[in-house]
Amino acid sequence: MTLKKILLINFNDKTANKQKQNKSTMKHFFIFSFTLLLFFTSCNDKFAKFEDGIYADIETNKGDIVVKLEFEKTPITVANFISLVEGKNPFVSGEFSNKPFYDGLTFHRVIPNFMIQGGDPNGDGSGNPGYKFKDEFHPDLKHNKKGILSMANSGKNTNGSQFFITHRETSWLDNVHTVFGEVMEGLDVVDSIEGNDNIYKISIIRKGAKAKKFDAVKIFKEYYKVAAEVQKKEEEEQRLAALKVEETKKLKAEEIAKLKEEGTKTKSGVIYKYLTKGEGNKPKKGSKVFVYYAGFLPNGELFDSNYESVSQTFAKYDPIRAQQNGYKPFPFEFGSKQGLIPGFIEGIELLSFGDKIMVYIPSNLGYGSQGAGNVIPPNTDIIFEIEILENMPN
Repeated sequence: MTLKKILLINFNDKTANKQKQNKSTMKHFFIFSFTLLLFFTSCNDKFAKFEDGIYADIETNKGDIVVKLEFEKTPITVANFISLVEGKNPFVSGEFSNKPFYDGLTFHRVIPNFMIQGGDPNGDGSGNPGYKFKDEFHPDLKHNKKGILSMANSGKNTNGSQFFITHRETSWLDNVHTVFGEVMEGLDVVDSIEGNDNIYKISIIRKGAKAKKFDAVKIFKEYYKVAAEVQKKEEEEQRLAALKVEETKKLKAEEIAKLKEEGTKTKSGVIYKYLTKGEGNKPKKGSKVFVYYAGFLPNGELFDSNYESVSQTFAKYDPIRAQQNGYKPFPFEFGSKQGLIPGFIEGIELLSFGDKIMVYIPSNLGYGSQGAGNVIPPNTDIIFEIEILENMPN
């Protein structure tokens, strides 16, 4: 065999081997790519069956809870949640900045047959992200079944980062807590959660054009800018209102001091002055009268009244009391010595219909050394403005 043939054979062998190696490499590449595709496909399988929307995958030590977020009905609440999940909320306290807020937290509060609650960085119910935002109630979103996702709060417009998921219908929470989603998968996990179980990680999944266009950071920024301006205005209004109340208290204290100095004193020690002298008759003993009153401390502070207007003037108006018809005169049997403090009864007995009186009652004829709860301190003189009516007003 010639040298030329030998060289040609060797060359052909090397080419064949190289082609085999290339085919093998390509085969392994396709196998790897296919495996990778299967991995990502399997990861998204649990969302493939869901319709377009925004979902949160809450990974816990007991398994995953998938919730759908109501981004169209409660955009501010969902924007807050997503921006915290993704570590992009610009208003968080410094220690939470630029990192996923919920990862590593716990379900710190679990009440069987009621709800599971998480999202508190302190782990005891006292924590927040460094800000508060308003309630966002929608008529379609109610605590009407198991698996409702809702915001925990400490009162009106105090939402932050804490959320809860219901074990059952909790309709008494409607219009008190903001519903912003519901569980789509993992109700069994919700049932299995115990106190201090872990939230490993929360991931946000967007499906569809609307979901992908939802800019959580932008939406929350725009809300917060307006909210800050509104809050500033409200705080200024509250400051001016508080100054007005303090001025009113000061004037009332001066009026009380003048009453004590110049009023008519009875044998018992009650001091009184008619604010209005009417032309009505004296009630007959045993007849029913209806009593309006406003009670003050010597410093001019109102402690109680069934005059709605007086309660409003002194910033003591209670809307719940108003709903319960609490701003109406109470019935009393004229001449009775029971049911009221002695000084108040003495004040009533000085009245005819159409009169209005101001009475200064020494503590021994009032609530004495015991006082009255957290309202009237022990051994405190009290002052009442009182009038009586023949009939209950409509």
